Amino acid sequence: MTSEPEITVLIVDDDEIVRELLEDYLSASHYRVLTAANGQEARNLLVAHAPHVVLLDVNLPGEDGLSLARFIRAQYDIAIIMVSGAGDTVDRIVGLEVGADDYLSKPFDLRELRARLKSVLRRYQRDPQASAEDIVPEPLVQHRVQIGIASLDFDSRQLFDRDGQEIALTSTEFDLLKVFAERPNRPLSRDQLMTLTRNRDWDPLDRSIDIRIARLRRKIEAEPEQPKAIKTLRGVGYMFVPTRA
Repeated sequence: MTSEPEITVLIVDDDEIVRELLEDYLSASHYRVLTAANGQEARNLLVAHAPHVVLLDVNLPGEDGLSLARFIRAQYDIAIIMVSGAGDTVDRIVGLEVGADDYLSKPFDLRELRARLKSVLRRYQRDPQASAEDIVPEPLVQHRVQIGIASLDFDSRQLFDRDGQEIALTSTEFDLLKVFAERPNRPLSRDQLMTLTRNRDWDPLDRSIDIRIARLRRKIEAEPEQPKAIKTLRGVGYMFVPTRA
């Protein structure tokens, strides 16, 4: 019988019964499971264990799930699935905008949760035994490229604003910017972007590329709602337009 690969899942939920239910189910499916009841416990586990995916409840005591999702997205390149008792469309949109890859409303079917886990994990493929140090990318050949109002340093894999201050950037976001920078004025479909950023195993209906580009625009565009650097080509995909001298 085929089992799931050993993937570490961090469950962040203040409901002990929910934590135990999810831990039992996912452990039986051969996932390694960590649990946290609040934001601080989650932060400690993130540092110590470098999980592959976080199941994050929106309504947490103290630091709420949306705030914690922003922190995780800025510091780690790992999958995030928001979980909440609220099924309102606005809550779903806010969760995705702050960095979540998917969103589940309680109550949900455990088999659906497992399917969602497998789907988002395909976008973050890495060695299941990887440690926090292993997530740090290797440096590339040194040079910088101007992208909108920011500049991308290929050597350090960092993004800087006009004043030279670093803008938080995940590994996946860097990969996307690198793909665009290396192909200026060239239309790129979502399928091409997925392939070029090494996310080859994906669902054609997946909107993760659109979500990531929306985040990038808030970092590189003077007016994110009227983007000039990464343009949307209706029916095609996206295109990077370099800043004119």
